[in-house]
Amino acid sequence: MASDHPSSASTAVFELHFPSFSPSTPALSFPCDAGGAVWLDTLSERARKNYFFARALMGRDYGMPTVQAMRRD
Repeated sequence: MASDHPSSASTAVFELHFPSFSPSTPALSFPCDAGGAVWLDTLSERARKNYFFARALMGRDYGMPTVQAMRRD
């Protein structure tokens, strides 16, 4: 799910996580709101490309995404 929501990704406390089906392919995660809406306009160009890549390959290289609490390291 994508959104043009003006909120800053830096304030996101959730992430949309795409699990990988292969150990050689990294899982991908993107800042989102509690409903899974990703703010595309706040992502870098590389992150935007990765987001669309993961969505395009759901069911092949990536599983269905889940909304998770963002890890605070």
